[in-house]
Amino acid sequence: MPKNNQTVDRETILKLPKTDLHVHLDGSLRIPTILDLAQQQKVRLPMEDEEGLEKKLHISQDCRSLEEYLEAFKITLSVMQTREALVRTAYELGQDAAAENVKYMEVRFSPILHTEQGLRLTEVNEAVLEGLGQAEKDFGIKTGIIICGIRSMDPQASLVLAELAVAYKRRGVVAFDLAGREHSYPAKEHREAFYLVVNNNINCTIHAGEAYGPESIAQAIHYCKANRIGHGTRLKEDGELLNYVNDHRIPLEMCVTSNVQTRAVPSVEAHPIRFYYDYGLRVTVNTDNRLMSNTTVTDELCLIADAHRFSLPEIKNLIIYGFKSAFLPYQEKVAILNEVIKELKSITDGKPLSQVAQLGG
Repeated sequence: MPKNNQTVDRETILKLPKTDLHVHLDGSLRIPTILDLAQQQKVRLPMEDEEGLEKKLHISQDCRSLEEYLEAFKITLSVMQTREALVRTAYELGQDAAAENVKYMEVRFSPILHTEQGLRLTEVNEAVLEGLGQAEKDFGIKTGIIICGIRSMDPQASLVLAELAVAYKRRGVVAFDLAGREHSYPAKEHREAFYLVVNNNINCTIHAGEAYGPESIAQAIHYCKANRIGHGTRLKEDGELLNYVNDHRIPLEMCVTSNVQTRAVPSVEAHPIRFYYDYGLRVTVNTDNRLMSNTTVTDELCLIADAHRFSLPEIKNLIIYGFKSAFLPYQEKVAILNEVIKELKSITDGKPLSQVAQLGG
């Protein structure tokens, strides 16, 4: 049961305005879309029916590591090499997020992974912008793009992608990221890309502390100047670093279901999200990969409400943290926060937000 008498039920959580700050485009396709695109493009899939493909792409609890988890992306990327496919998948992601009242979403992807059939990096970016832009018009959702460098690639590739992020600053790109296999591929090797991004006053977030220890988080912050941390599940292993992250209000992009699937944590119950929240860290709740993890933001919030006894006021705080952590210009952030706070107060009979949400965080 929640810590107070305010019941947390799925219907209520579904109605709440939400963010998704950590969601991968190539991990969030619809199964029917993959089959349709494969047929159009004459791409051979390992399974050619919805049930079989679903079993292949929905990561099970038997997954042994982040590396094994990432294998599924070979399938989705195989049908995401054309402009039309990128427009469609971006649009559908916007539609799916809006259907659960996600008001603001930051979609991340690495354009270099979509160039196998000759698309230029700019063409990839433009296609995703077009799809998300149409979703914004049709469904009222607001979106931004996060361009990802890849840890296991030559750091020069990350620099090229950083240049792309700089070119699209204020044209849809809101941040730069470093994703991929964390072990043996330290973030500091890509610091030239982050120097370029930071010197152009662009935000950055880095996958860290998921498949490697807190020193990975320290590198992300101190070498690459990360404004947010993707995952950060192992931050608890270094008390001084944890306090630094807390003191500097560096948000954590938590993705509970995928953290269990990649073995970053042994179980939902063992996830540190409750400890982080109680300690005062700015925690945000996200999907990571809607397809591979078979989840939504609503699912993730329901999951922690059940497993970690998050009450409705606490769920609202987490939602506020998401909007506060968005890579938006200050005035835009204030405007959307004011609207969200009004909407949150109007739900569940206008019960007030807790002191945490009202005062800061």
